[in-house]
Amino acid sequence: MKLPKKDAVYVIAEAGVNHNGERELAFELVDLAASAGADAVKFQTFDARKLASASAPKALYQQETTDAAESQLAMLQKLELPRAWHADLQSHAKARGIEFISTAFDSDSLDFLCSLDIPFFKVPSGELTNGPLLWQFARTGKALILSTGMATLSEVEQGLAIVAHALCNQTEPANMDEVWRCWSDDEARGRLAGHVTLLHCTSQYPTPMAEVNLRAMDTLKEAFGLEVGYSDHTEGLLVPVAAVARGATVIEKHFTLDRSMPGPDHKASLEPAELADMVRQIRALELALGKPGKSPQPSEWDTRKAARQQVVAAREITSGQRFARADLTTARSGSGLPATELWQRVGAVATRNYRAGEIIE
Repeated sequence: MKLPKKDAVYVIAEAGVNHNGERELAFELVDLAASAGADAVKFQTFDARKLASASAPKALYQQETTDAAESQLAMLQKLELPRAWHADLQSHAKARGIEFISTAFDSDSLDFLCSLDIPFFKVPSGELTNGPLLWQFARTGKALILSTGMATLSEVEQGLAIVAHALCNQTEPANMDEVWRCWSDDEARGRLAGHVTLLHCTSQYPTPMAEVNLRAMDTLKEAFGLEVGYSDHTEGLLVPVAAVARGATVIEKHFTLDRSMPGPDHKASLEPAELADMVRQIRALELALGKPGKSPQPSEWDTRKAARQQVVAAREITSGQRFARADLTTARSGSGLPATELWQRVGAVATRNYRAGEIIE
C-alpha cells in the first residue's frame, strides 16, 4: 500500500497525547484538525506498562511540563488512548473528512491498529532503532513514515535496512548480518521507493531554532533517494512552512486546544487558529512554488507588452539616410522591434522619414 498521495503536501495534525485521557477532548481534537484543513489527525496508541519501566526517568522537557516527582510510567498511564475509543474516533474522523491514524509503541498496539485498517503507519523517532518493532511495522505491508529525531545518518540507514529486510522476508533476521546482506541487494533497497517517507525531526519540545537544522532534510533525500518531510516541534509556523519550501512532502505538527493545559506536549503545540493558519500558509506556498519551468505567467502577458521597450528614432531621420547608432534608442511603444534588434539596424537605410520617438519598423 502506498502513502496517500495527492498533488499537495500531506499535513498531519498530531493530537498525540494532548487528549489528556479525556474522551470528549479527543473527539474535539479530531474536529479541530478537520476544521483546520489537515489531511490526517494522529494519536498515539500504547500500553504504558510495556512502553516504560517503573524506573524509567522522564525527559527534561517532561519534567518541566509535568510533575517532576512523577515517574514516566505514571505519566504515560494517564495519557493512554483507550482501545475502546479508537473505532469511534476513526468513524468520527471519517465523517469529518479527515484520516484517522495512530502511532503504535509496542507490538500488541501495532496488531490492534492493523485490525482498524489504518492506511499507513508513522514510526516515531524513539522506535527508529527498535529493530524488532520496526521490522514488525514493515511486515504489515503498510506504507511507512519514519521519523528520524535523535538519529545519526547511519542509524537512519540501519532502520531502512531493517525495513527492506522485512519487505523481502517473512521471518525475522537471526542477526544484523542478515539485514546488511539484504541491504546490499539493489532490488531490496528499491522496494523502499514510494513506500517509505523520511521525516527530519529534532526531538526537543519545543525545539530551539538553532537546533532545527532543516538542511538535514536535504541530506536525507540525497542519501537515500526517498521522499522527505518534517516533523516539527518548534514554536510557531515559520519552520514547517519553510520545510515545505525546501521540498517537504509531509508535515507533522502537534496541536492542542490550549497550550496552558497540563501535559508534556501542550507547550510545543499549536492552538486551533494557529493550526488552521499553518495549513493555509502551506497551501498558499504550494501555489507559489508552482512548476519548475520559467516562462511568462498568464497574468504577465499584458504587463510584458506594456513594460518591454522597442526600437525608436532618437531624433529626426530622413528617408534614404543610413541609421547611425546615435539615431536609435529604445522606449516603451507597445509594438515594434524588440530592443535587442537595435544593434542590427545600425547601418541599415531608412525607407521613410522618422520623427523623434517614432517606432522603427
